[in-house]
Amino acid sequence: VGCDRSKNLVDICGDKNFEAFVCDALSVPIRSGSCDACISVAVIHHFSTAERRLATIRELARLLRPGGMALIYVWAMEQEYKNQKSKYLKEKNGSKTKEKKINTGTGQRPLTVQQPGSSSQDSACSDQLINGLKDGSCDARPVVAESKLPVHTNRTSFDSQDLLVPWHLKGCTKKKEESVDTVLVPPGSRESQELSPVFHRYYHVFCEGELEAACRSLDCVRVQKSYYDQGNWCVVLEKL
Repeated sequence: VGCDRSKNLVDICGDKNFEAFVCDALSVPIRSGSCDACISVAVIHHFSTAERRLATIRELARLLRPGGMALIYVWAMEQEYKNQKSKYLKEKNGSKTKEKKINTGTGQRPLTVQQPGSSSQDSACSDQLINGLKDGSCDARPVVAESKLPVHTNRTSFDSQDLLVPWHLKGCTKKKEESVDTVLVPPGSRESQELSPVFHRYYHVFCEGELEAACRSLDCVRVQKSYYDQGNWCVVLEKL
């Protein structure tokens, strides 16, 4: 059984006769202790606070029966590990240009969080905004207007753990055999001008040991394995 926040992705599963439903990873409508195994791939790095990321892992553990296993994958800050570049850095979409390291303050264009048609909850992660939400403040507009995150340049190393990644939706004229997923192209490039609209997705990329430490903070699970895989930090959990 699969679940996703995106109705469109769930509909694709339904078209292929797979069982899937729309839900939020913080509140999965499945009975506690009813799953033999759970997989969470490329989900937890989209939550904007440490508390929410931990709550997502706790919810994953809730679903497992005693002895059940969970596999978690999150995007890694370290895209070059043990002198090996990840596939993400290697795939330059055919570009032969030399790689450049981009500094957060200059090369990566800061983006004001609140934009027309965007949700402040999905994209905002500044400490100031988070503290305002914790205090129960309803009038977050002035705070959001000042909150800025770096916009990541595709296929480059990360210079910030909290960032926005531009996603350019493929146009309707693209060939059918191409992936139904979105395409990443550098902001300001000719390709980015040709593709629209552009959505900025929030990511928190994990440093080495961060995911494992979050998992170990829960009394209900045991970390069986922690490893690095092609630009991702991965953990295998067992429900106690």
